[in-house]
Amino acid sequence: MSLRFFKSFTTSAILYKSPTRIMSLEEPSTARVQELIANYDSIYSKVQESVKSRPDSINHPVELVAVSKYKPASDIKALYDHGVRHFGENYTQELISKASILPKDIKWHFIGGLQSNKCKDLSNNIENLHSVETIDSLKKAKKLNDSRSGVNGSIINIYLQINASNESQKSGLKPDDFEGIDELIQYITKDAKSLNLEGLMGIASYEQSTSEGENKDFKVLVELQKQLNTKYNLNLKLSMGMTADFEEAIRQGTSYVRIGSAIFGSRLTKDEIKEQK
Repeated sequence: MSLRFFKSFTTSAILYKSPTRIMSLEEPSTARVQELIANYDSIYSKVQESVKSRPDSINHPVELVAVSKYKPASDIKALYDHGVRHFGENYTQELISKASILPKDIKWHFIGGLQSNKCKDLSNNIENLHSVETIDSLKKAKKLNDSRSGVNGSIINIYLQINASNESQKSGLKPDDFEGIDELIQYITKDAKSLNLEGLMGIASYEQSTSEGENKDFKVLVELQKQLNTKYNLNLKLSMGMTADFEEAIRQGTSYVRIGSAIFGSRLTKDEIKEQK
């Protein structure tokens, strides 16, 4: 695939002024483009190898989501030109800024903690918002749905965030919060015209992510998926697995893996983040 940028993006910089920062799209160096593509292709190959190692009962495709938080829009464009379409972002304003200057056929996954007061911004400003994977309350689901009405955008795919590891510092519904899960399922499947319930999302504990063999936190998600599919006649997908544990997540049945540092490089320091703002 061509590594060249589209002609419409060959100016030295395209600027978008957001409420908090100016987002620019500059052409990266050839070395950076080659690095990104090599990293992506390496992870993609590992994803495909893991797909082959799954039990015969698991045969659905697996999508690789490139998590680009705090990385420049030019990094995303380089991978876009390589054929990548699924990208994940953690912060509302950063996603809005990037989406405004990048191609409209990108499928954006919002995977960060979502505050209720940010739902409208997210829903209103990104027509090509593929999914929000961190819904853990009825209030957030209603705000996303209500603010999406009238927007010339596609229906938003929703993942219920499940705190499978039961860690106090993590967001998400507890796996045994059947009342909370039920009210979300009932609302999204029956009343929300702008939302589609697509699956469950979870993050494993550090201990499980770095251990060998079956990931117990992923198993919790898999079992809950089966229960909900049976009870509500659904076909829920799973979004689980990051850089440290995506291969095991694939073997246990995920449909999406979310990979950041293995593709884009190490995370920025706090000082580097401040310099960008």
